[in-house]
Amino acid sequence: MTTTTSTPPRTYRSLRAAWVPLAALCLAFFVEMVDNTLLTIALPTIGRDLGGSTTALQWVTGAYSLTFGGLLLTAGSAADRLGRRRVLLWGLAAFGVTSLAVAVVSTTGELVTLRAALGVAAAAMAPITNSLVFRLFDDQALRMRAMTVMIVFGMAGFVLGPLLGGTALAHVRWEWLLLVNAPIALLAWVGVRLGVPADRSEDLTHDRLDLPGAALSIVAIGLGCYALTSGVEHGWLSAWTIASVVGAGLAVLAFVGHERRSTSPMLDLRLFARGTVRGAALAQVGTSIAMAGVMFGLILHFQYAYDWSPVRAGLANLPLIVTMVLATPVSQWLGRRFGHRIACLVGAALLALSLAGLAWGVDHGYPAIAASMVVMTLGLRTVMTICAVALVEAMPQNRTSIGAALNDTAQEVGTSVGTAVVGTLIAVLVTTQLPSGTWSQALVESFFHGERITYAVLAVVVGVVSAWGALTLTDSHTVDEHGAEADAARETDAAEGCPTRVLPDEAPLPH
Repeated sequence: MTTTTSTPPRTYRSLRAAWVPLAALCLAFFVEMVDNTLLTIALPTIGRDLGGSTTALQWVTGAYSLTFGGLLLTAGSAADRLGRRRVLLWGLAAFGVTSLAVAVVSTTGELVTLRAALGVAAAAMAPITNSLVFRLFDDQALRMRAMTVMIVFGMAGFVLGPLLGGTALAHVRWEWLLLVNAPIALLAWVGVRLGVPADRSEDLTHDRLDLPGAALSIVAIGLGCYALTSGVEHGWLSAWTIASVVGAGLAVLAFVGHERRSTSPMLDLRLFARGTVRGAALAQVGTSIAMAGVMFGLILHFQYAYDWSPVRAGLANLPLIVTMVLATPVSQWLGRRFGHRIACLVGAALLALSLAGLAWGVDHGYPAIAASMVVMTLGLRTVMTICAVALVEAMPQNRTSIGAALNDTAQEVGTSVGTAVVGTLIAVLVTTQLPSGTWSQALVESFFHGERITYAVLAVVVGVVSAWGALTLTDSHTVDEHGAEADAARETDAAEGCPTRVLPDEAPLPH
């Protein structure tokens, strides 16, 4: 007699067959990304309602990024031990319930605390959504297509945050911008529960959780992110900024020393002996510097220099979303035809070219800006997708969540750097206080001059960082390439009478 079961399959043979878990994971990724920018447009309204200072309002957005970025590695490490689906379900539940608490918020301090808690919950979701999407399929082409869908949803959330927020504020109170997280998180929770298979014991690592390593990583990343924010707010030579930089550096040194000594490290540092891991993470930093810097700069450009409404400014970013979808065949063709290394180098060149185009186009009207946005998105789409796949692929089976966490941490670092660079350069080149209302022609011209220099600097920084990372990637035949290296090394050892050695890419990791 045949029995039936509701247990989801281990892997799926098409995107259509996996629509339930894929949609759920995309929803989870969308809501955690949209929360990065959703409240930005509502800060003046929040300030009036809650009577918050300018500094307090900055922390309404900063608190989320700080806890989110600081806890990504810890969450990825916990997921590889406790179970990816289990930790994601906990994160979704916490995200939804915490969002409901906005109904009782009455001060900016309470809202900052709430946003920090949402960042903690989002950190438990971000690396795991990418890792689980990767594990839904065995076929490499399907993995690339699924990762594309995931990145499109994430980019849509990040870019459309101000547009969605501005549109909603015309009809509802600002609290609804957070309350809507609850039903979205519930839908994602149900989809993950029904469509994502439970983790198998053999796919997890059974090491104990490295709590000292987790604490040191939180301190290092948290202080690093705060140092960038403090540099803009208090000055790069202020006591707060210098103390944050020194503290972050000491925490990094302590983290590295602890991880090398630990028998069950949270992040096995031998992974960085693999060129793919180093290169993919570095290239992701470059893409996020470009994306965050351009997003921050263009939000100011459209709303202040052009005096556009929030809705119109949000619509002006649509070339990013449209190109992200339409660029899928181009980026996939590049990856299949030339391999990871060459495809990422092409993407890095497109990023540098687009930023140079923005440096020229900011005072030549919106069509020039839109054209540069299209070129930039082609580069973003290529580098982000290939590096995300390459990084997770380079990880052992029981470390994929840490791989995804490294990917997200690299992007969060790049986001902080990009925002800080643009904010600092505009403050230095234009003005430290952006006036409200219609700008004078002299201030607009000064702003355009500052943007030209800013985007030219970004073109150099992003081009160098992304290309440097891309050069360390492998081509499309990664297994054959590593096998050839291993065979050559063994032949050399045998000829020299040496014991068989283990290459970095083959280094055994603790189970």
